[in-house]
Amino acid sequence: MTDLDTTLTAGTTLTAKDFASDQEPKWCPGCGDHAVLQQLKNVMPELGTAPENIVFISGIGCSSRLPYYMATYGVHGIHGRALPMATGLKTSRPELTVWVATGDGDALSIGGNHFIHTLRRNPDLNVVLFNNEIYGLTKGQYSPTSKLGLRTVTSPVGVIDHPFNTAALVLGAGGTFFARALDRDGKFLRSMLKRAAMHKGTSLVEIYQNCPIFNNGAFEAFASPEKKEETALFLEQGKPLVFGKDRKKGIVLDGMTPVVVDIDKEQVSADDLWIHDESDLNKASILARFFDDMSVTEDFLPRPFGVFYAASHTTYEDALTAQITDAQAEGCGTLEELLRGDNSYEIR
Repeated sequence: MTDLDTTLTAGTTLTAKDFASDQEPKWCPGCGDHAVLQQLKNVMPELGTAPENIVFISGIGCSSRLPYYMATYGVHGIHGRALPMATGLKTSRPELTVWVATGDGDALSIGGNHFIHTLRRNPDLNVVLFNNEIYGLTKGQYSPTSKLGLRTVTSPVGVIDHPFNTAALVLGAGGTFFARALDRDGKFLRSMLKRAAMHKGTSLVEIYQNCPIFNNGAFEAFASPEKKEETALFLEQGKPLVFGKDRKKGIVLDGMTPVVVDIDKEQVSADDLWIHDESDLNKASILARFFDDMSVTEDFLPRPFGVFYAASHTTYEDALTAQITDAQAEGCGTLEELLRGDNSYEIR
């Protein structure tokens, strides 16, 4: 570990251009990855960390090209292994700011086991999960988040696998921060990335990202101005859950069941509505399940966007550092003592 100062020197002002590399992004025109990249570059100057103290790590997939396009340090790893690489880096160099760019295929399929164990260990990483509900780089196979019935090259008569619910998976694995955003809502996406960066622990931002080639319009119901008023619910800490045209619809809890109410017709006050609390794991779990019932139509409940859950827990690298410090409290041992440990055996 070093005593490296990871903050900017006094009087230094950076802009998004300072975080843009000289490489031209190799993504299809109209791909949502372009929008995510831009918002990452926009938010970096606001974090007060010098580019040389930031590292972007990725696996394999369209989204995993991102480290090439950031003027920071970067690692383009192998399929599904971005999170253990990031954990190793953060453990050995905890003063660095570590970001992970991954996709629904890279993180939730071949990297699925690493995904859940990273979340439960809680290293201080910022994970940006590009979810386009398809394998894009390998030409349109269905992914762990593809909708039931989606026709792809590997599901020509429709997907029959029940898709992963990313939010429920994160919370179930013990994640300490989950947020959701859209590629086309730049201002909101930027605010979510900044919130994630401020979180101490593993932050996971799921970004609904359009793939114009293999899954075009997958999130149009939540992205188009004409539809999103009725289909999208934007979470605000300490504020009631309201949505709809003129914000006339709200969410109440009937026991543990969320119910949509018409605020005017049913004469419901703001005090009667569900008030969002990012620290409430039970309510976050209910939010995660708003669209999990595949027997109902997609607009049964609005799709939540924003910070579902944020909790403070000891990070993996802090716990490990404390353990090492404690082990060294009595001074240095010898190699013989290390090898013998508390027990030794004599083989005859």
